[in-house]
Amino acid sequence: MDDTQTVVIVGGGFAGLELIKRLGDDKRYNLILVDANNYNFFPPLIYQVSAGFMEPSAISYPFRKILRKHKNTRFRLGELQAIHPEQNKIVLNNGELHYDKLVLATGAETNYFGNENIAKYSLPMKTISDALSLRNVIFTRLDRATRMKDPVHRKRHLTFVIAGAGPTGVELSGIFAEMQAHVLQKDYPELAVEDLGEIYLLDGNDTVLAPMSAASQRYTHKKLEELGVKIRLNTRVNDFKDNVVYLSDGTTIEAINLIWAAGISAKTFEGIPADVLGPGKRMKTNGFNQVEGFENIFALGDCAFVSDDPEHPHGHPQLAQPAIQQAKNLAANLKRAPENWRPFRYKDLGALAIIGRNKAVMDTPGQKTTFKGFFAWLIWIFVHIMGLVNFKNRVRTFYNWIGYYIYKDQYFRMIIKPRDRDLG
Repeated sequence: MDDTQTVVIVGGGFAGLELIKRLGDDKRYNLILVDANNYNFFPPLIYQVSAGFMEPSAISYPFRKILRKHKNTRFRLGELQAIHPEQNKIVLNNGELHYDKLVLATGAETNYFGNENIAKYSLPMKTISDALSLRNVIFTRLDRATRMKDPVHRKRHLTFVIAGAGPTGVELSGIFAEMQAHVLQKDYPELAVEDLGEIYLLDGNDTVLAPMSAASQRYTHKKLEELGVKIRLNTRVNDFKDNVVYLSDGTTIEAINLIWAAGISAKTFEGIPADVLGPGKRMKTNGFNQVEGFENIFALGDCAFVSDDPEHPHGHPQLAQPAIQQAKNLAANLKRAPENWRPFRYKDLGALAIIGRNKAVMDTPGQKTTFKGFFAWLIWIFVHIMGLVNFKNRVRTFYNWIGYYIYKDQYFRMIIKPRDRDLG
């Protein structure tokens, strides 16, 4: 009698791949990875793709090649639509799968807080597709600005408003400021210095990088202002229409470019009751990452709200490390008898954020020590290169960064717009 169990893992991000890495050679399980894309990508670096400082293939890699070495693992391209727990079955947009255990590592999506205009007209920054779309839009609008005669209209095209002063917002505003200083005048000689617009960084909190230490926040704020970024705190975007950004303090900014990095929420699926969803629509789980009310459904990473970690009663930060650590713990538990399972406890490994060339901040665990400047920048580079999925990507990314460091420029600013086709 074959007692091998089928484990369906939905989502091939940090948590999903870490779980496969830990269970990929365990003969007790057959693993099926499901993802709407056929590639894994490294989210912390998509902002560099959006600004034309890195090619998409440098931070992404096909799942099927990643999974070759795991003989008990298969890949299914598909998008989760519904879960039928009573039948141990999930419904995809292209078929169905049965499972003995289901692991949801579906991440999060952009949260527009119900504002239809922002959802329709702003530029999100969550996926590779978002980054490529943003790159196309930015460089199309820059090129269009070179042909404009009206200085007011031209200024709108060259002004960037970034909503959300977390790591993504800080990194985007920093790279746009450096691009404005070192690239635009070379690439677009039709534009005079006075034509260049402003870069605004907005946040509803009273500081940038709210989760980091006060020392990191002060340094980041100072360096961004030195780069020319205009920071507006305690300020939210209320609306965006007719190329005008309406702010919560009653003021407005005339700009055609609103980049939305202000919030995320977990994805929800038919079959998971509403009362199981916690803050940010995350699924409430016990310490073993079992979704409330289900013994064989687990949630990991951004979509999980672990309720009984005493050090984190309000949930874990929606970052890579909690996702990876939860996957490691679940894999270890699945290799043990159920009575020996151990609850998840998050170990803080510190935090990093880059501002620009030679400028970054790093908090050690517990924010006991803060490093700033060149040393933190070197650590940021090392951590992010090692976070990439394979050696080839690491070498390519390191080469790109060396080129940027020397020449303050990159050459991935192509406008590539694939034509939509009916794939049948």
